[in-house]
Amino acid sequence: MTDPQVRQILAVHLPDLAALCAGCRAWWARLAPYPCHQAEWAARRQARAATRRFLDGLP
Repeated sequence: MTDPQVRQILAVHLPDLAALCAGCRAWWARLAPYPCHQAEWAARRQARAATRRFLDGLP
């Protein structure tokens, strides 16, 4: 997956007022607590990419 796709996942999978994942409910009608598996995965992937850029000296 590319960075824009990961950012899109993080933008959609947000907590609603009941602390459930709004993205899971909208896309799959699934009541999943926030952070759901997709949000956790995307956050880990984004953190790894940022760490790699930092260690490689890239902007």
